[in-house]
Amino acid sequence: MTPGPDPHDTRGMVPTRLPADQRASAVFAELARVVPAEGMTLGALLTRLGERGELMVCMVSTVPFLLPLSIPGSSVPFGLLIALQGLGLLRHRVPWLPKCLLARRLTHVHLEALLAKGAQLFSRLERFIHPRLLTLTQGAPLRRINGLLLVVSGLLLMAPLPLPFSNTLPAYGALLLAAGSLEGDGACILAGYVMVLLTLVYFSVVAVLGEVGVRALWSYL
Repeated sequence: MTPGPDPHDTRGMVPTRLPADQRASAVFAELARVVPAEGMTLGALLTRLGERGELMVCMVSTVPFLLPLSIPGSSVPFGLLIALQGLGLLRHRVPWLPKCLLARRLTHVHLEALLAKGAQLFSRLERFIHPRLLTLTQGAPLRRINGLLLVVSGLLLMAPLPLPFSNTLPAYGALLLAAGSLEGDGACILAGYVMVLLTLVYFSVVAVLGEVGVRALWSYL
């Protein structure tokens, strides 16, 4: 008996033919209108996004942490996805993604809300984004730096810390880095550097205060 096709295998799928110069907000708004009733796997979403999918999926992966949109258990898979996409940018090659991540299915409700809210957010952001400071967007050394910072942002996003801003700060860092790289906006990338730095400072302060608290507690025992 011939086995049926693997529903999570996106090889051979024809991506949606979206204009190469179409902005992210328009891409996500269009995809939000055609989400299948059964939802979509992350692998299928990447395929639909086409050539610029790596950076676009980094952008859309930040949406649950920037807007009031609840997708249970999203910080680990979305953070890992951002980190792996950053690793691909760092190595200048299509990133390897584990099958379990590609096979993760988003429901119709969650994916439609994710794409629609992402389109609204990016539409506002795109008013201020345009090609400038191109020296921060071109060249292998800066591409590696930007990829490395995306990896850092993704890993920090995965940190299981129930603290204010622990997801929001790295999400903004990843969003600005990905959007700046996608649109050739060096000022946006520079803002991403600042946000990643603030994130590292925040996590460092949390770590120091946690250590001080543990020592104080230990001294009372």
